[in-house]
Amino acid sequence: QVQLVESGGGLVRTGGSLRLSCTASGAIRDINTMGWYRQAPDHQRELVAILTKDESIDYMDSVKGRFSISRNDAKTTWYLQMDSLTPEDTAVYYCMANVVVLNWSHRDIWGQGTQVTVSS
Repeated sequence: QVQLVESGGGLVRTGGSLRLSCTASGAIRDINTMGWYRQAPDHQRELVAILTKDESIDYMDSVKGRFSISRNDAKTTWYLQMDSLTPEDTAVYYCMANVVVLNWSHRDIWGQGTQVTVSS
């Protein structure tokens, strides 16, 4: 069973910070891409940040300079450091990974989602 478990959401005031974590477990040979998405009410899910196996990083325009994606040395846990938060950042945040499983096929797997609420 391959799964992602997230943690770190919560309620914070404008200008505050939060750090999200996502840990992959199960029958995984490799992780190609690690990412964070978010979905606000009545909005489509959007890509926030992505980190590839060769350590290429990209962010959505509205979070550049405020959010930072990173991972641990074992490449099994990744993080989203969110600073200078605004109410527009309020959403459910999902981690995602493109993984190689035991039969060498690629799969996209998702975390359960964690609520981030920024009050004004």
